[in-house]
Amino acid sequence: MANETTQNPVFNQQRQMDGRVQSAPMNNQQSQQAQQFNMPGSVVCQQCGTTNTLGTLYCVSCGSALHSGSCPHCGSPLDDDADYCEVCHHYVRQDVCSFCGARFAPQDAFCPECGSPRGGIVCPTCHTLSDFAFCKQCGTPLTEEAQMLMKQMKQMPEYQEMVRLAKEYDSLQLENPISTEREKARDDASQKFREHVLKLLAQDEGVTDPVIPKMERVRMSKDELAKAKEEKLARIAELLSKMPEPAEPTPAKVRNYAMAQKPAGVRLAWVCNWKHAMHSSPCGCAKPQMGGKWVILGRGSKQEIKDDK
Repeated sequence: MANETTQNPVFNQQRQMDGRVQSAPMNNQQSQQAQQFNMPGSVVCQQCGTTNTLGTLYCVSCGSALHSGSCPHCGSPLDDDADYCEVCHHYVRQDVCSFCGARFAPQDAFCPECGSPRGGIVCPTCHTLSDFAFCKQCGTPLTEEAQMLMKQMKQMPEYQEMVRLAKEYDSLQLENPISTEREKARDDASQKFREHVLKLLAQDEGVTDPVIPKMERVRMSKDELAKAKEEKLARIAELLSKMPEPAEPTPAKVRNYAMAQKPAGVRLAWVCNWKHAMHSSPCGCAKPQMGGKWVILGRGSKQEIKDDK
């Protein structure tokens, strides 16, 4: 009967012959197992069995993460279906394009579907390096697909109304409300003086009964201004809730749709359905495919945004 140690696939039985140490012949599987055992600084891929050198984040053969259940960059716990680490703010999938969601091989430097480079794109507007199709800092569309999506959104009546309301809200933010009765009396006197001057000028030109146009912008009281802003924000929130959702709720598609819908001029946060956490955008969520919604934050809001650094 053969010695039991000769049957061990990892420790091949070594025999002493002619004063030399010789090893029994090994098949390919035994040879790979022996190499893995003799490489204490290696990491074995649980998906395909390939041996990778210590410090490698993803398998050189199949692209699978070598640290399942944790972020390969910082070691923080990470769900298997998460593609982004909310602790160190790194995109962690090497087999899926972060810009369009297409599959690609670990050795591909560019996505074969959208052509985006692995490792991110520098925003031409604010120079922020972004892993996603829209700049996470200023919202600029960075890919051709993102630009096309923006064009589609801009043609929607709901989006157009939302942009108009956002501009009006931004203008209201610059308004200086009337705070005292004396100030209100002075403002009323200025308007009457304006109407009197315009009436005299019109009469000098032969107009006997001139119609004096009202001022487009009339100063409001503090309460009136607050009410006007609240009404516009409420309408914007209503329009945001009616915006379309992607047919395929993949992480890339959800991020792209949400970012394309975001109006400028209003401080927003994205509340995810996964942890109900408040993010500056879906780009900061590890599982945007579970959905979420934009919520409006007032200027100077103290509400905490999870991925703000």
